[in-house]
Amino acid sequence: MKAILKAIVSVALVLGVGGLARAADKVEPVGKWKCEYEIGDQKRASTLIIKKDGDKLAGTMSWPNQKETSVKNLKLKDGTLTFTAVRKLQDNEITVEYTLTIDGDKLKGKGAAEFGGQKQDFDISGKREKKDK
Repeated sequence: MKAILKAIVSVALVLGVGGLARAADKVEPVGKWKCEYEIGDQKRASTLIIKKDGDKLAGTMSWPNQKETSVKNLKLKDGTLTFTAVRKLQDNEITVEYTLTIDGDKLKGKGAAEFGGQKQDFDISGKREKKDK
């Protein structure tokens, strides 16, 4: 009886750990994300849209004063989304590198850019918009 119980517990542990590993692989980045961040004590916002293009991810990012721009090098690995986006401010083009962790319908992470010879990073968070039914 002990051997059977031990076997059942062992199988349950293996299945439980395997289930956790599969759950991490099932992070779903697709959707429209409303993002917020602060730079220089100013609250800012952006919209990130991620779609599936075949078996690859594709996306765009927009800001209140800049139309959509395609994101580049969009990758999802172990629940972490990485990409770059070009932000246009007046006559300047700034490449921002993003590293975001997705947890259900929320994301959080960092953005980093070089401006005026100095690298600056900022915290960013976002929520996925609910689809209309």
